[in-house]
Amino acid sequence: MSAQVSAERAGPGDAAALGRRHFLLGSALGVGALGLVGCGDNAACEDPIAVDAAPCADPPGGNIDAGANPNPIDEFELAEVSIAELQAGMEAGTWSSQQITELYLARIAAVSEQGPSLRAVIETNPEAVSIAQALDAERAQGNLRGPLHGVPILLKDNIATADQTTTTAGALALTGSQAPADAFVAQQLRAAGAVLLGKANLSEWANFRSFRASSGWSGRGRQCRNPYVLDRNPSGSSSGSAVAAAASLAAAAIGTETNGSIVSPASANGVVGVKPTVGLTSRSRVIPISHTQDTVGPLARTVRDAAIVLGAMTGVDPDDEATAASEGQAFTDYTQFLDAGALSGARIGVARNQFGFHSEVDARMETAIEAMAEAGAVIVDPVSIPVFGDFQGVTLDILLYEFKAGINAYLAGLGDPPVSTLADIIAYNREHEGESMPYFGQEILLAAEAKGPLSEQEYIDALELARGIAREDGIDRALADDNLDAIIAPTGGPAWPTDLVTGDHFLGGSSTASAVAGYPIVSVPAGDIFGLPVGISFIGGAWSEPTLLALAYAFEQATGHRKAPGFLPTLSLP
Repeated sequence: MSAQVSAERAGPGDAAALGRRHFLLGSALGVGALGLVGCGDNAACEDPIAVDAAPCADPPGGNIDAGANPNPIDEFELAEVSIAELQAGMEAGTWSSQQITELYLARIAAVSEQGPSLRAVIETNPEAVSIAQALDAERAQGNLRGPLHGVPILLKDNIATADQTTTTAGALALTGSQAPADAFVAQQLRAAGAVLLGKANLSEWANFRSFRASSGWSGRGRQCRNPYVLDRNPSGSSSGSAVAAAASLAAAAIGTETNGSIVSPASANGVVGVKPTVGLTSRSRVIPISHTQDTVGPLARTVRDAAIVLGAMTGVDPDDEATAASEGQAFTDYTQFLDAGALSGARIGVARNQFGFHSEVDARMETAIEAMAEAGAVIVDPVSIPVFGDFQGVTLDILLYEFKAGINAYLAGLGDPPVSTLADIIAYNREHEGESMPYFGQEILLAAEAKGPLSEQEYIDALELARGIAREDGIDRALADDNLDAIIAPTGGPAWPTDLVTGDHFLGGSSTASAVAGYPIVSVPAGDIFGLPVGISFIGGAWSEPTLLALAYAFEQATGHRKAPGFLPTLSLP
């Protein structure tokens, strides 16, 4: 089919696209309104320039030899190997699951803990090899659970596992915390035959501690690094999961998203990220921020691998009432929808009001639009979906209320946790300030603790307003008005230099409307800017994962933008 380009909507785009960082920083309940200045509760950071780094000194450059290219990925036997290739290798006897697991564990030691010191993994699972051996024995007996049988997967360190690993959200306050039961998604992955390899680093508390945080930093894991350029930030909060997928530390990894925390690091680290519809994957025994926005999804090097992992995670969980709505909407095999010709005839809306934060990102988007048109897509340009400023300042309020209720409930379910309430976490951080808060404070935790119960009318009204803006008056209307299959927007900008003094330098993104609506996004690589990857987001309505994955797969196959990282110490510009 020849390309059709529609200008069915007139008017210039709004260049003021605000992303995940601005979702917090730009709120009407920002630092000033909360009565928070400087570093909030962190007395050691009274001078925002003179940061006391003594207890956890962690310069982004580490001990990297600027003249070297340490541990190039092409020296690793499993570099860029897909899940299907791992299965074929195990079937042919080239590898066993035990050998694959041992190779990934060695890779983590060589690249995450040593060498370029990516700090993508907080801890590995001491039982991983024995689990792999048991799965090899099942295979030898002719019992194959599915496409993940014997395949090692990393989990973000806010997803509980009832094994010898701990679950801490990267926080020192939860050091030693072992869950009494697996998260439902961990159960599903185990049942599918995955080897749970360990816990990935993250932005501490999933980036819900301070307005001046550095993405990818946690008290337990310290600063995670971008594998493309080591002094650049990996974004977050699923930082280690994205870095692990990019650097072949596992076959794939699992992240969580409240607003941008899967798709933003996917973009910055050149991988595919799937942020599912809220309720498609369970959140039970996942350390929460927001029960209305939190979701769990895969990060992988290809759309097919992400689709395989997503299918293994779905299911109705009696401990998460949101999953009841997925009955009849979820699939255990999303690869059935992958179609290299899916763009032909598809109606794709271009969310121009999400552009404008970086000219080179816009240029990559124009190239992507041309590629989709050449593949036969009908381009409807422009369309509009809500940006942060459309939400009348209520979005942060919602998260503060929900975090307090959610974290207290999670801690109560642990039995005998190191800390029992949000107030205990705050107190722990104050008592261990040098270790827990060497760079930034905990003003978001303080603001959440000041909130009342979810029965307060302020919360109820804010949630109703925000959902209406994001859903009926936002994404649903944009899709319906132009009969769209999906909406595209830039996922984010190129990775910024890691800055532990002033925090993230986030340029912009397009995740907020989908986050508030609880709707899905698939981010796929869309090229690079001076070697720094950027992604494109395919945005849809509730339960539209089959369509979004099909379109993302077709785009991936048509463009082939994924490149392996090179572990460059810093960026050399012409």
